[in-house]
Amino acid sequence: MSRRPSPPPQLPGFTYVEPLGTGGFADVFLYEQQMPRRRVAVKVLLADRLSSNAAQEFADEANVMAMLSTHPAIVTIYQAGVAGDGRPYLVMEYCPRPNLQVRTRKEQFSVAEALRVGVQVAGAVETAHRAGVLHRDIKPANILVTEYNRPALTDFGIASTTGATSEASGMSVPWSPPESFAEPPRSGPRTDVWALGATLYTLLAGRSPFERAGQRNSSADLIERIERAALPPLGRPDSPESLQRVLERAMAKNPDDRFPSAVAFARALQKVQIELSHSVTPIDIVDDHPPAEELDDDGDGLTRVREIVSIDPEVAAFTRPSATTQRKGPAVPVPDVPRFDSPPPASVEQTQIRVPPAPASAPNTGADDDRTIARGPKVVAPDAAASVPQPAPTFAPGVPAPAEQAERPRSRRGLWIALSAVAAVVVVGGIVLLNLLVAGVETTPEATDTPSPQDVLSDVVPKVGDLEGVRTGDQVSFTWTNADPLEGDSYIWNVVKVSGEVDPQQTDQTSAQFAAEPGAVCIDVMLRRDDGRASEPVRGCVE
Repeated sequence: MSRRPSPPPQLPGFTYVEPLGTGGFADVFLYEQQMPRRRVAVKVLLADRLSSNAAQEFADEANVMAMLSTHPAIVTIYQAGVAGDGRPYLVMEYCPRPNLQVRTRKEQFSVAEALRVGVQVAGAVETAHRAGVLHRDIKPANILVTEYNRPALTDFGIASTTGATSEASGMSVPWSPPESFAEPPRSGPRTDVWALGATLYTLLAGRSPFERAGQRNSSADLIERIERAALPPLGRPDSPESLQRVLERAMAKNPDDRFPSAVAFARALQKVQIELSHSVTPIDIVDDHPPAEELDDDGDGLTRVREIVSIDPEVAAFTRPSATTQRKGPAVPVPDVPRFDSPPPASVEQTQIRVPPAPASAPNTGADDDRTIARGPKVVAPDAAASVPQPAPTFAPGVPAPAEQAERPRSRRGLWIALSAVAAVVVVGGIVLLNLLVAGVETTPEATDTPSPQDVLSDVVPKVGDLEGVRTGDQVSFTWTNADPLEGDSYIWNVVKVSGEVDPQQTDQTSAQFAAEPGAVCIDVMLRRDDGRASEPVRGCVE
């Protein structure tokens, strides 16, 4: 057995600083890169694993992460190589804050922060799924935290070996679904949905979903509960019942009963945020080949689908029409990493994600609001009469063809005739109306059912105005105005924190007072109508 951590390798252009951690087949060290100067995390394969499949898995992980690390919630990989002692290594983004598992052991997450992290990581998982990659080991320990306090998913070592969906090596039992323990084991996109739900549950409860305080929690005990026991309630007074239902659906025993995708799970979390009057976290999805209608944000602005584009000026032609674009990836050739959505053999029945073609006459019913369905351009069937051959038109001698007529300037004679006719009608109508008035006959307009025009902006809740703050010692006071007050109006405000945590307060007054530490303090304020509609937040700060 090799000594852990293993000796750090000498890497040209990097200076070793200290060890960061150890894993199943690799150690992680902190280095300082000389050009550009920055701190980086370097993952190094153990020397005694060079002759095993771990070396190939290590290379596959590098390629998978390079393909996906443009996502803001996935750890960025900078480069990969082989050290002088023969050990492969990965140079990755350094995330200095404790991972979510370490933090969970110390404190529970607030509901607001847990929802925010859940939406962001679900966007990363959806991005991986659209690239044909299953993670298969989502858990709090594999979610790092960047210097900007953003979650970053890492450890795609198992994901790079998902050639057969019956493999289950390397899984973490507390966050794995029942099908991972079947014979043979199974995995798919909804396996990752389970793990997302289990991870979010852990952040909220401070323990894995089926771990029980004061009882045996061996792997065998956990597996039995995962397969048979109902999901325990969170037991938090600040957690709504709707969040419990979202977690129960994400962790349903039958994969078909779960959310159909990671983005559907994220949308369900967004609905809970709206219910709690929290700021709604956008879902970031990076897709190499999104449908045309998904290149822009959704109409609600809450799902951002972006295309990865890399332009090569030396490429004269590319198979993709109307653009010379290529997927970002490593500079070295990418090995043939099996994908979970690869076409199966003819004799094997596997689940694939398809969009069934709808008949031309059948409307789209949109049965499941939680699904994000990518559709191609609509094809309209030609009119039946248009398919009947029509005889070629003939023209009299001396009469120009339609194309020739279109090129000639139109005569203004017809225009003058039409204007003259309109003027005559107006004059005659005026004379008739004048005679009726003189005769004492009242003209009553006919009743009409046409509705009066509606103001399309009437449902928009106005923002608060004149948000100002004053500090007196350790007490801070903010005031604001309501330009359009209505009965039942209230206000939701929260102190802006660097951690991103949101603790909303509600008041019916146009002011807020609280104690604050020295330094700049900011708050966000929203106007909330009696029917639940809310305005966009307005931010105010005081030194």
